[in-house]
Amino acid sequence: MTKSKELFERSKKVAPGGVHSPVRSFRSVGGEPIFFKSANGAYLQDVDGKEYIDFCLSFGPLILGHRDPEIEEIVKETISMAWTFGACEPYSLELAEFIVNEIPWVEKIRFVSSGTEAVMSALRVARAATGRDKVLKFDGCYHGHLDALLVKSGSGLAGEPSSDSAGISERQMSDTLVLPLDNEKAVQELFDKRGKEIAVLAIEPMPANYGLLLQRKEFLYKITEIARKHGTLVLFDEVISGFRVGMKGYSELLDLKPDLVTYGKIIGGGFPVGAYAGRKDLMDLVAPSGPVYQAGTLSANPIGMRAGLATLKKLKTHNVHSILETRTEEFALQAVEILNQKSEIEWTVSLQGSVFWFHQKTEKPIRTIAEIPSTHKENFSKLFHALLQKGVYLAPSGYEVGFLSLAHTDLVLEKTLQAFKTL
Repeated sequence: MTKSKELFERSKKVAPGGVHSPVRSFRSVGGEPIFFKSANGAYLQDVDGKEYIDFCLSFGPLILGHRDPEIEEIVKETISMAWTFGACEPYSLELAEFIVNEIPWVEKIRFVSSGTEAVMSALRVARAATGRDKVLKFDGCYHGHLDALLVKSGSGLAGEPSSDSAGISERQMSDTLVLPLDNEKAVQELFDKRGKEIAVLAIEPMPANYGLLLQRKEFLYKITEIARKHGTLVLFDEVISGFRVGMKGYSELLDLKPDLVTYGKIIGGGFPVGAYAGRKDLMDLVAPSGPVYQAGTLSANPIGMRAGLATLKKLKTHNVHSILETRTEEFALQAVEILNQKSEIEWTVSLQGSVFWFHQKTEKPIRTIAEIPSTHKENFSKLFHALLQKGVYLAPSGYEVGFLSLAHTDLVLEKTLQAFKTL
């Protein structure tokens, strides 16, 4: 019995499903999870001593790789000074000033401890600002596990939701409207009927939690226009795309300015940090400036604040986004070429910056979850386990995307492609 198997058996006795976040269980790909004991650069090491090249990267935050030496020094220095204050400190101020100075549509920002917490708080601000209750979200976008957005479209009238989880009340669901992506007509029809009820339109401008469902710019422009005509605020959830596809996130690529925006992942440098931000008049509704209450004992933790600031500065000074975009495209296209020499199906890859998603080739780009081939889960599971045997670790779900980091050097990527060749 491997140590991972032994640990998993023990863990199932004390944790639900043996894990502390569902995707870690390998349920989506089959088999049993690997337990890792250490990480460095582009590599993970499991409890049995095997090394893996990591393309999951903790689902996105490690854009510089595991334990980047410069960031590690900052972390060690911070730990020697303080772990948490629960009080005012200069480190969150420095990170806030950097982000506000970098991103024109971020006039004020509030740090929290996760992306879920950030979205939850942003919705509260939107409802307070508009005096409306309804939230519009889209099938194929994930905004964390808060009740209000853990819903999907039902089989009835357009916009009526059904629960994506047990334990969510009918009343909670009734305030959430859900529409498919890539359908301006559906958005227009909903707003024509119920626009005066909708406080906020919430969307991942780069949906990356049910595969990489890259949207047409025309769709994003149009739904933003429709929302604003009806007095509805626009919330861009950039927890994954923020600082990953560019210093100003996906909003910059679109040349669209959201009213509210949420961040996470990268802004903590590998530590638990989230943030919601936006227009000054909206953010000033948050306590203690205004009536919208939100608080957190560990918000703006000094370790995450300093690690995050050091990470963002390095992204800018080292031209990291441009480097990773080139590396990712070259690597992913070569990987697909190799796969198609060996596979019975034809693979392709969706790409944006340093984010990639392998999937079966389709006649047109996949923009909605309904367009994902029915065989995708099975196909990806086979690929995942074949690569795992070769020491390459992808996220353990066919609906999660892959990431590159600065630590994925040409040498590391060549080693990965060699693994593809031996499948």
